[in-house]
Amino acid sequence: MPSVFVVLTGLLGLAVGSFLNVAVSRVPAGRSVLRPRSACPRCAAPITARDNIPLVSWVLLRRRCRACRVPIPVRYPLVEALTAVLFAAEALRFGPSEALPAALVLTAGLVALAACDAEHLLLPRRLLYPTLALTAACLLGAAAATGQWQRLGSSAACGVGAFAAFFALHRSRSGWLGFGDVRLAGLLGAGLGWSGPLHLLFAVLSGSAAGLLVGVGLMATGRATRRTRLPFGLFLAAGAIAALLVGEPVVHWYEGVIDPSAASAPPHVPVRPWP
Repeated sequence: MPSVFVVLTGLLGLAVGSFLNVAVSRVPAGRSVLRPRSACPRCAAPITARDNIPLVSWVLLRRRCRACRVPIPVRYPLVEALTAVLFAAEALRFGPSEALPAALVLTAGLVALAACDAEHLLLPRRLLYPTLALTAACLLGAAAATGQWQRLGSSAACGVGAFAAFFALHRSRSGWLGFGDVRLAGLLGAGLGWSGPLHLLFAVLSGSAAGLLVGVGLMATGRATRRTRLPFGLFLAAGAIAALLVGEPVVHWYEGVIDPSAASAPPHVPVRPWP
């Protein structure tokens, strides 16, 4: 895979991460992500172009607003850097394939949703639904380009199935899940179903395990109780991104364990082996 393609995709992720920060700051408050232009939330000084370069401006400004010197939250460079790294990793993993655009769109949406859940314990519909629509559009384009309509059907079935399963769990154990988690499950099913239901299962199990470990750790250290709300959407998003990056080899290995003849079969989604 040409390194230029990976670097350019990472730079795209850096720019997308900057926009995601705007969305995370404004969408939970019901504000537009387009207008007005970015400004300091404390002194309302407009952020100039030189102070709006992803990562670089945060370092050059020494983490403070140029006008009033209020600290700039560390979430801004973290989201930008994380999005850039994930975009580059997925470019390295999938290459310029039909699977890459949907993976990038899904990843960007999940980063924004995870940040909102971590800050506000909220999974806004104004972020989730556009992510679902754009991911579906990318998958539709991939199916049209490759003729793999059965994969599109698998995405639809996994999306509906995941939504239904989490909805049933929400109805029976309403204290466990918010309805935002139910919607998120539908998004994950649609986005990961292209690769097959086992990728979705891997995402849900790994995300749930991570959430359980963090919850137990917080309770063990006295920083949380059984009634403390945790951002479960954050862990589901992390599990989904893990499924995108390492889900295929894990699923292929698992299928080889339960059916040795499957070990010699090609993977579900053509991906490059990690170097």
